[in-house]
Amino acid sequence: MKHFGLIFVVTLVVCFPLPGLADDLCATDGLDHKVCLTAPAERVVSLSPGATELLFSAGAGDKLVAVSAWSDYPPEAAKLPQAGNSNRLDLEAIVALEPDLVVAWVDGNSASQLAKIEALGVPVFWLKPRTFEDIASAVERLGVLSGNEKTGAGRAADFLAGIEQLRDRYQEALPVRVFYQVWHEPLMTINDEELIGRAIRLCGGSNVFGHLPRVVPRISKEAVLEANPDAILSGGEDSDDRRWLEQWRQYPELAAVAMDNLYLIEPSLIQRSTLRMLEGTSQLCRTLEEARARL
Repeated sequence: MKHFGLIFVVTLVVCFPLPGLADDLCATDGLDHKVCLTAPAERVVSLSPGATELLFSAGAGDKLVAVSAWSDYPPEAAKLPQAGNSNRLDLEAIVALEPDLVVAWVDGNSASQLAKIEALGVPVFWLKPRTFEDIASAVERLGVLSGNEKTGAGRAADFLAGIEQLRDRYQEALPVRVFYQVWHEPLMTINDEELIGRAIRLCGGSNVFGHLPRVVPRISKEAVLEANPDAILSGGEDSDDRRWLEQWRQYPELAAVAMDNLYLIEPSLIQRSTLRMLEGTSQLCRTLEEARARL
C-alpha cells in the first residue's frame, strides 16, 4: 500500500496529461500532420539538401546520422553518410540507422517510399516552405522536435527581421521587369507564387511571367522576346556558369541585352528554401538596384 499513492499519481499523468505536457514535442508539418515525439530527436535522417540546411539552422546538425545526396551546406553536412537521393532512397539503410525522426521535402521525396518508413513506426516530418514565413516556421518547428527551441526560434526571428528590412527598403523602388531563368532545355521560369518570385517582388521587381498558373512553367524563347524584360536573371547550373545568360545576347533587341542587364545569382542562395534565402534575396535586391539605375 505504501506505493499506491505513487502509482496513482503516475496513472493520472499517463491517462490525464498535465496541461502543456503532451504538446511539448509536437509540431505540425507541411502536410498539416501533427508529429509528436516522446523525447527530443537524437537520430535524424534528412532526405533533401534543403532539409539538411534547415536542421543545421535549427541547431540539430549534431543529431544527423544521414543525409540525402547533394547535401553540401554547411560543409559538415557533406561528411555525413548518404541515404540516397530524391529519386531513389535507400530504405534499408535508413531503417538500419534506427532514426527517431526522418525529415522529408514535399516537392522532392516520394510519399509512397516514406509511407513504408512510417509503417515501421518512424515519425516522418514533411517540409513544404512556400514563403519566407514558412522557412522561419520550419526552423522553429525543427528546433522543437530536436530539443533546440531557443536556437530555432532565435534564428527564425533574425531571418524574418532581415527580410522585413529588405521589404521596407525596396517597397517604393521603381519596378524592374524581370525574367528569371530556372532551366534552359526546356526553358523554364517561375511565377509569383514561387519563393524566387516572392523575392523578386520584395526587391521591387515585376516578374514578366508572374501571372502564369504553374509555379514553375515552361515557356518559349518567343514568349521571352515578346515580354521584353528589363533584366534577365539566372542561377545557371553552378555559381560560375553564365552560358544560359550569354545565349540571350543573340537577341540584341531585348531591353535586358541592350542595357547589359544579364545577371547570375548564386543558385544555392536563391533556389533553396533555407535561411540563406536572406543572403540570396539581398543579392537579388542589389542586382535589381543596379539594373534599375540603367533604365
